[in-house]
Amino acid sequence: MPKKPTKKEPKLDKTKFPDAYIAGAGTVVEESITDTLEKNYMPYAMSVIVSRAFPEIDGFKPSHRKILYTMYKMGLLTGARTKSANIVGQTMKLNPHGDQAIYETMVRLARGNETLLHPYVDSKGNFGKAYSRDMSFAASRYTEAKLAPICAELFGDIDKDTVDFVPNYDNEMLEPTLLPAAFPSILVNSNVGIGVSMASSVCSFNLEEICNTAIALMKNPDHNAIETLKGPDFAGGALMLYDEEVLEQVYRTGRGSIKLRAKYEYDKKSNSLVITEIPATTTVEAIVEKVIQCVKDGKLREISYIRDDTDLNGLTITIDLKKGSDPEKVMQKLFRLTPLQDSYACNFNILVHGYPKVMGVYEILDEWIKFRVDCVRRRTLFDLNKKKEKLHLLEGLEKILLDIDKAVKIVRETEEEAEVVPNLMIGFGIDEVQAEYVAEIKLRHLNREYILKRTKDIEDLKNAIAELEEIAGSDKKIKSVIIKELREIIKKYGQPRRTGFFFASDIVEEENVDDTPDFPCSIFLTDSGYFKKILPNSLRMASDQKVKEGDFISQQRETVNRSDLLFFTTGANCYKTKVSAFTETKASAMGDYIPAKLSFDEGEEVVAMANTTDYSGYMIFVYAGGKVAKVPLSAYETKTNRKRLTGALSLKDKVIAAIQITDNCEIMLRSSNNRALIFDTALLLPKTTKSTIGVQVMTLKGKAQIVSAKTIDQETAEGLKRYRCKAVPSTGSPAKDLPDPDQLTM
Repeated sequence: MPKKPTKKEPKLDKTKFPDAYIAGAGTVVEESITDTLEKNYMPYAMSVIVSRAFPEIDGFKPSHRKILYTMYKMGLLTGARTKSANIVGQTMKLNPHGDQAIYETMVRLARGNETLLHPYVDSKGNFGKAYSRDMSFAASRYTEAKLAPICAELFGDIDKDTVDFVPNYDNEMLEPTLLPAAFPSILVNSNVGIGVSMASSVCSFNLEEICNTAIALMKNPDHNAIETLKGPDFAGGALMLYDEEVLEQVYRTGRGSIKLRAKYEYDKKSNSLVITEIPATTTVEAIVEKVIQCVKDGKLREISYIRDDTDLNGLTITIDLKKGSDPEKVMQKLFRLTPLQDSYACNFNILVHGYPKVMGVYEILDEWIKFRVDCVRRRTLFDLNKKKEKLHLLEGLEKILLDIDKAVKIVRETEEEAEVVPNLMIGFGIDEVQAEYVAEIKLRHLNREYILKRTKDIEDLKNAIAELEEIAGSDKKIKSVIIKELREIIKKYGQPRRTGFFFASDIVEEENVDDTPDFPCSIFLTDSGYFKKILPNSLRMASDQKVKEGDFISQQRETVNRSDLLFFTTGANCYKTKVSAFTETKASAMGDYIPAKLSFDEGEEVVAMANTTDYSGYMIFVYAGGKVAKVPLSAYETKTNRKRLTGALSLKDKVIAAIQITDNCEIMLRSSNNRALIFDTALLLPKTTKSTIGVQVMTLKGKAQIVSAKTIDQETAEGLKRYRCKAVPSTGSPAKDLPDPDQLTM
């Protein structure tokens, strides 16, 4: 049979599908994981660090720079405000990310947000607040913005070849790689960024102090910065611990922890503390929530109420005190327990020449001075070239002054227009540029007065050129120019410090004394997981316990209010709390449901309860398979206030009982095949591992299991001595005539 004609594959257009013709495309090749990471992940990581996360020596991340440059090109430095949505849309020509990301970046730069010490955006409308987590900013269509006056110091020289320009992402326009900031903006406004495997956190400094420090370092490289730079200055104010050792560390290494605390006043009339400034590292909501939690935990019993009174006049948190409370002592406790005192972790990681580098204030200012010297030199050379060009033209015009009639005659008698410039060059001995300039002069300007006016500045130009050449060739003179500009900036934009100081002597180091009231009480746990704390007098008045239908009291203990409570669960967790965390109730009440109160995992149930003040004694865990574990109660003691300990018991078998003992005692085990065994816990060695399943105590036959475990007193144990074992494991004895196990408990 004739073969069917094969269908020809359609040919791909190489111009439309160039990748289809890449050699080896689509071939699977084995490659080392380290090579893959180096080729794929490392470029991504470097891109995040260089193009997104970290600021450069001009003080800006790429996203900040693109927004500000877009606003500058829109004429918003001197013009009226425009809708923020308009700015965001224009910025997308440089920043191809989502409009929301651009707007959030602009919000942080705005005056209304109060993030920056010297905002770059003059805003109108709701821009949220840096000190509030919940006070969100309005949408970009509702707000307006323009550049703040200080931005004139960022863009003043940008059109004079002071910085390099590169094409944007689609090669449609150019954007600056840096802004020629005339002041050390990198240290004047705070900047925080997280890259891949590294982060940056630059705090803000007072503009006047940082400019004076830069001036002093230009004059004397050995200048001690602490003399002129007193410490960070945050937009939110507050108080900073003045510690020269820490400041010296930050200034030298770029790392260190600055301790901040809130500023407050005491209103005697209303007996309340009024917080007006908080650390830059926290928010109003975080403070209020922490104070409320401390009150609930009984750590701040002096506080009756706290409210956020922040309004158009600024941040205010009011804390009402109970009668007789000492406001100073309460405030010291608040500093110790809440974010009203916090630390700012400095990590001055900055991009220099495309590489991240952690630098101290000295090194950052040194790099900025080098950067600014280069900007001023490039500006000087730009002005120098412009003046030389103008001088060159005026020198040609000056030669025309010798014989205007001759110039007119040459132009008039030249037959072809293209020959006018060459003829002028020959007639007056000038070059083509000068001749072109002369040829373009209007007829009305061919008079001696006009030419004299234009040429009288030749001498001034020569002097200016000589001065510019002298400046361009001397770093010392360039630094003098920078110093002069910095002093002008101080006059225009300098402002008093917002962040004050407190000293080590102001810190009251108090021992963390537990002021929880201590008194005797009785605690009860039902089989379903309900808990009650009842005072002795209340228990005497009504001893009948109210429980749910089918429920019963499984544990009852006499304890004190300051003791710790441990709840062991079927999920092998130990939930820790304190007796004082529960309110006193009556026998007629249902009590607190422990799984809900302590936020158990879904399906978890209470196995047993233990209470202690010193974590002495042991926990005895009895498992269905006949194994028993003896774990010191100290294994559950923690230095921190952990709420949950995992792996608190074994999950390898079903736990039948968890018994708390203060010293060795007798325990009776009963099995499902009606056998009993009494053993002394002294026979068991304590296990340091909480999740141990222990050792075999009762040997079981067939499918028999342990069904109950109870402690019994010495007298009862003596009466049942035939069930006692001298060593473990043991099979026990038949329990035909043994009483109900509940009648044998202590």
